[in-house]
Amino acid sequence: MTPSLETAGDTVAGLLAEIADLGRDPVRGGYSRPVHGPAETELREWFVSHAERRRLEVHTDRNGIVWAWAPAHDGSRDRAVVTGSHLDSVPGGGAYDGPLGVASALVAFDQLAARGVGANRARAIAVFPEEEGSRFGVACLGSRLLTGAIAPDRALALKDADGLTFAEVARDAGLAPEGFGPDPDLLGSLDTFLELHVEQGRGLVDLGQPVAVASSILGHGRWRVSLTGEGNHAGTTLMGDRRDPMVAAARLVVRLRDLARAVPDARATVGRLIPVPGGTNVIASHVDLWVDVRHPDDGVTAGLVREVREAAGLLAAEEGCAATMTEESLSSTVDFDAGLRDELLSVLPNAPVLGTGAGHDAGVLGSQVRTGMLFVRNPTGVSHSPEEAVEDGDAEAGAAALADSLELLLRA
Repeated sequence: MTPSLETAGDTVAGLLAEIADLGRDPVRGGYSRPVHGPAETELREWFVSHAERRRLEVHTDRNGIVWAWAPAHDGSRDRAVVTGSHLDSVPGGGAYDGPLGVASALVAFDQLAARGVGANRARAIAVFPEEEGSRFGVACLGSRLLTGAIAPDRALALKDADGLTFAEVARDAGLAPEGFGPDPDLLGSLDTFLELHVEQGRGLVDLGQPVAVASSILGHGRWRVSLTGEGNHAGTTLMGDRRDPMVAAARLVVRLRDLARAVPDARATVGRLIPVPGGTNVIASHVDLWVDVRHPDDGVTAGLVREVREAAGLLAAEEGCAATMTEESLSSTVDFDAGLRDELLSVLPNAPVLGTGAGHDAGVLGSQVRTGMLFVRNPTGVSHSPEEAVEDGDAEAGAAALADSLELLLRA
């Protein structure tokens, strides 16, 4: 017999205020919370303390995902209804991308306890690691490992900017890398996963609504382009004698923009570029840049990537350089479960249905578990930036909508 859950009476705004100083980035602004870094580790501890305060059963699984369980009255975890999100961030990210979903899950569980929703079915909160991919380059790494969407050997060999492998960092964090990989038994126990997230756009602002139900996630991927030339002295090398990969990189960034503009609904971005050796008075010998491409049609995404690959080779050759392009991650367009969407709309009748161009763990899990998402209004419409925002009233409305949705699913 499991103990009855306790309610802490927290608000979403109050919970987020508790972590407002963790991982602040004095250079970029906003927050930098890479997976298994000091800030993200402290955030995990913060979550665990709140989960245990609510008498949830907490454990970290083989892939580093933190689970806080309220088993059914008979102790089982079958047909579980799960919510949650992540706590890591992009460099210089906002305060809500990830933590809003975790804080809202805690408050929603409080509301379920206060309503006397019973334990006929198990429920849980999950916190996924490396959702952003900001440290090891592959987004949603925890959920990809759980579902088998990435091979453990490949994941463990990924390196961060300091040259540390994911295996080394995970082991230092107390995990056992040799156990990473698909967990069909855990996945088989899950009935539904519902993720709440700050909206990363202006859909709800323009519609004047605080909460939306998600319809889909655009297909998207990341590719690393490596351009190799000849390092040399900036003052002694004549312009006509140069093999400068930085020039090839600059030209490719502009060509990428033009290629994406020519394709309706396409998005293509270079957000990171690293020259080697990186001296002010040195012609670079090597440049790595990362290309992010997205489109609702996976075939169109593939075609655009082919054009980028061809452009990289041609532009590099024109500058006397060489180019290679390597896929680091790729996710197909995800259409969330239509039946679940209709169930959510039955208790959230005023919520619009919106798609998103941002990737999420719910999208990865959707290949094996019934999944859905709720979005909470972002008045700035800006995300992955310090300007990301959520008003307190909307945050509480989101938690209430999540509680209503979980109650519906638990009583089904």
